[in-house]
Amino acid sequence: MTEKELMLAEELYVASDSELVEMQIRRYRFMDEFNATKYEDFETREKLARGLFAHLGKNAYINKPFHCDYGCHISIGDNFFANFDCIMLDVNKITIGNNVFIAPRVSLYTAGHPIDKDVRNEHLEYGKAIVIGNDVWIGGNVVVNPGVTIGSNVVIGSGSVVTKDIPDNVVACGNPCVVKRPITEQDKIFWQKEKEKYLRLKQTEKEKAK
Repeated sequence: MTEKELMLAEELYVASDSELVEMQIRRYRFMDEFNATKYEDFETREKLARGLFAHLGKNAYINKPFHCDYGCHISIGDNFFANFDCIMLDVNKITIGNNVFIAPRVSLYTAGHPIDKDVRNEHLEYGKAIVIGNDVWIGGNVVVNPGVTIGSNVVIGSGSVVTKDIPDNVVACGNPCVVKRPITEQDKIFWQKEKEKYLRLKQTEKEKAK
């Protein structure tokens, strides 16, 4: 197996392999161009990301700066937003569903290093895939560790370190990140009322402006 094949198989590999170095050079060029765009130029950043990522759905908005390891192992669904300082270390696959919002300084780390110092010092490393479902909001400064799956309809609180899988339909937070409570019908009722209040306020403003 090549080093790239070993990497994607979640086995130990050496990142200084010539094929992987060429892939990294492509990523360096991508990030230089991506992060040199004007703030409001989401269109160019989306075009650049489509040219590198494995998949990028419609309505994708990524703020700069953005950083990744290879880029080509990242798959993202529709209606995606990533705020400032997003880091995706994609030595293995990062798969993100639809309607996912990522707050500032969120880090998705598929990369890992051996605990044994002698093996680690031989520049052997590994990667484990990360999967994020649909309708997920990840708060600021969250770290998602290698091999983690986050389910659908999930909120991850800011500052969390996600070391284990998170199921569907929950609010989770902490270091390590744990489930705090389910997302229920009461949440929907509360936020629908908040939206209705917002709409009433906007209607009142509109009527006053007449």
